[in-house]
Amino acid sequence: MTAMPTFATTDLCDDNEPLLASGELRVLPPVWRAWGRLPCFAGPVATVRCHDDNSMVRQSLETPGQGRVLVVAGGGSLRCALLGGNLAVLAEKNGWAGVVVDGCVRDTAEIDACAIGVRALAPHPRRSDRRGSGEREVAVEIGGVPIAPGDWCYADADGVVIAARPLHAA
Repeated sequence: MTAMPTFATTDLCDDNEPLLASGELRVLPPVWRAWGRLPCFAGPVATVRCHDDNSMVRQSLETPGQGRVLVVAGGGSLRCALLGGNLAVLAEKNGWAGVVVDGCVRDTAEIDACAIGVRALAPHPRRSDRRGSGEREVAVEIGGVPIAPGDWCYADADGVVIAARPLHAA
């Protein structure tokens, strides 16, 4: 596994104001709660778009993560959890750096035991449906911010930013 890049989202924004102006660097709305043992994480983006059904989340996390960040466009739903302890363990086992869920998570103590980073809107005790619906590796939008597979996600205590390319020092 490669070393975690050193970054601060505040510095990425300060050092890349032209990219902010052009839209190559985008800041997600400041609505995230943090779980997992990694307080900051970064990696290339993989995406899932789903609505109250985490089937595609599981399918994605069953694949080798290779240090990527799974961005789950769940429409901001607060009706059920799209990520729980079992999926967090799967993400850790398969080498995902983190998961950003525009929706809820559950089994937060189990997620906190995993060496991944997770950002989500809230905890929720109800599991999602499992109908097999949703899409993987498609362009998504969260809070008006466009996110495409292959973008870079950076998350720390100050926020979550999406970049068109890697911005950290190698």
